[in-house]
Amino acid sequence: MNPHVRAYLLGLGTEFTPQMAQGTQRFFAERFAGIEPHTDIIRDQEYGAHERQRLDVFTTRERKDAPVLVFVHGGGFVMGDKRMPDMPFYDNVGDFAVRSGYVGVTMTYRLAPAHPWPAGTEDVALAVAWVRENIARHGGDPRRIVLMGQSAGAVHVAGYVAHSRFHPGGGPGIAGALMISGSYDVAVADPNPFHTAYYGADREKWAACSTLEGLAASAVPLFFSVSELDAADFHRQAAALVPAFMRARGTCPPLHWLPGHNHLSPVLAIGSHVDTLGPRIREFISAVVE
Repeated sequence: MNPHVRAYLLGLGTEFTPQMAQGTQRFFAERFAGIEPHTDIIRDQEYGAHERQRLDVFTTRERKDAPVLVFVHGGGFVMGDKRMPDMPFYDNVGDFAVRSGYVGVTMTYRLAPAHPWPAGTEDVALAVAWVRENIARHGGDPRRIVLMGQSAGAVHVAGYVAHSRFHPGGGPGIAGALMISGSYDVAVADPNPFHTAYYGADREKWAACSTLEGLAASAVPLFFSVSELDAADFHRQAAALVPAFMRARGTCPPLHWLPGHNHLSPVLAIGSHVDTLGPRIREFISAVVE
């Protein structure tokens, strides 16, 4: 991590506030290198009937049988989108996919409280089904799909991997999954209005939404990360992966520490000259799709 970038992010603090979010977004928007000129973007493909069940595809005319990176945004279960007004996010992830030789997909999903748990995971399942059926016409290989989610998006990806009842066609249908600053055991998470909106007011039911044991038992190759400047609860959630994986596998989880980053910055930095997560994503995808 560039020390000047780290100092700036440290000055924004570790708690998720509007000032932290806006400051991080502005900083990396100014450093985005721009969309690769030969990229074709196919907007707002419908993977379901709801107005938010839409996805964008990033590819090139020459692409064929390429790995597919599907990105699921965060937003505390109650907000967020695959595109931000006047910002390059999360087109930067789709552009990264194209520059890396993949087909990129960025998706939106239904939001709480109107659509509580497990709506986000259900939408990931619907999007995976759409990608498996349609991505070949956009140059992607439906046998080499990798899911990636950040924050609430990581929760939805974790839910998809951990709970087999959501898998279309009897199997996960993905080659791997990356979870960036996620939460995996909501029963012990710091309760907040975002959790209540998604999981409901009855905390007795939250334990059933945990993904720890399902993730540890899954055969899907996994990648977890936590940022140095994440809030404390995300560090506790990352730490909880260790005993779960030790019980199930006798090994530690594939957990990556991202020095200098805050909750938002690893994904927002993709496509900039200070991107440190992107190379790790490429390493993971190379390992799981070849």
